Amino acid sequence: MTVDTICDPDLPMTTQFELFGPEFTQFVLPYQCAIATLTTKVQILRKGFTHLDRHCPIEHVSSRVKSPDSIMAKAQRLRSPLTVAHIRQNIRDIAGVRITCGLISDTYRVADLIGGQPDVTVLEVEDYIAKPKSNGYKSLHMAIEIPVFLSDRVVQVPVELQIRTIAMDFWASLEHKIYYKYQRSVPRRLLQELTEAADVAHRLDRKMERLHSEVAGLKSAVDSDDGPLRLEAIDHDHAIAHRTVAGNPTTRPPGRSCDTRRQVVWDVCRNTTHLTDPVLQGNTRE
Repeated sequence: MTVDTICDPDLPMTTQFELFGPEFTQFVLPYQCAIATLTTKVQILRKGFTHLDRHCPIEHVSSRVKSPDSIMAKAQRLRSPLTVAHIRQNIRDIAGVRITCGLISDTYRVADLIGGQPDVTVLEVEDYIAKPKSNGYKSLHMAIEIPVFLSDRVVQVPVELQIRTIAMDFWASLEHKIYYKYQRSVPRRLLQELTEAADVAHRLDRKMERLHSEVAGLKSAVDSDDGPLRLEAIDHDHAIAHRTVAGNPTTRPPGRSCDTRRQVVWDVCRNTTHLTDPVLQGNTRE
C-alpha cells in the first residue's frame, strides 16, 4: 500500500508524513521497549517451567511493530486523525506479541499468568477460542498495558497479545496468506475449505488435549504411593545399577556379583524412568 492511497487530503502535508521521517524512530521506541519487556516476562515463565521439569505451556514467541503504512492504514479505517497523539490514543496494536502454546488449556493458563502480574494492566480480552470468528479463526486476544521506563519518563504502552495453539497458528498463517493473495476477495470455495480446515484443527486440538490429560493421569498414578511403581525406588536402584556396572564392590546390591559385562538398560522419558533390566526389576518395589 502506498502513502498516497491512505492520506487524507484535508490534512496538512507535514501532518500526513509525520510518521515517515526521523520522528518514526522516536515514535516506535516505547513500543519496541514494551515488546522487549513482555517477551522477557514470557521467557522467564518458560525458564521457570523448564527448571522445575514440568509441562511448559509455551512453545514459541514472536513479535512485531506495525510499519508506518500499516499504522496509517489502520488510522484511516478507524477514521482517526493522522497525528502522533491521536494514533497513540486510538491504535492499541502497534506493538504485538504472539505466544504459541501446545494445548487449548495452555492458552488460558498463559493468559492468567501474564495478566496476573502486578505491572500488567489488562484493558480488554477477546476470546475467539470460545467464540470463533465466522471464518473459523480462533485465538485469545488480550489488549494490555506495560510500563516502559525511558531515560526521562515512564510511559504506559499498549500491546496486543495473541495466544493460540500450534494448530490455530498454522491455520491463521495459511488464512492470512490466502487473504493477502486474493486481496481479501477470496473465492467462496476456498472460504468453505478454510472453514472446514478450522474444524479439523479444532478437533486435533481437542484430541491432543485428551491425550495429554490421559498421559498426565498415568504419570500421577506412577508418582503416587498407591501406584504400581514408585519413582523413589527406581531412582535408588538406578544409582545402585550404575555403581554395580562400574565395578565398585562396596556398593553392589547384597547377594549379587559385580559383573561388568552385564548391561543395564534404562529408558528415561521426561519424568518417568522405566527399568528394563530383568535382574534389577525385582528390586523396584518396597
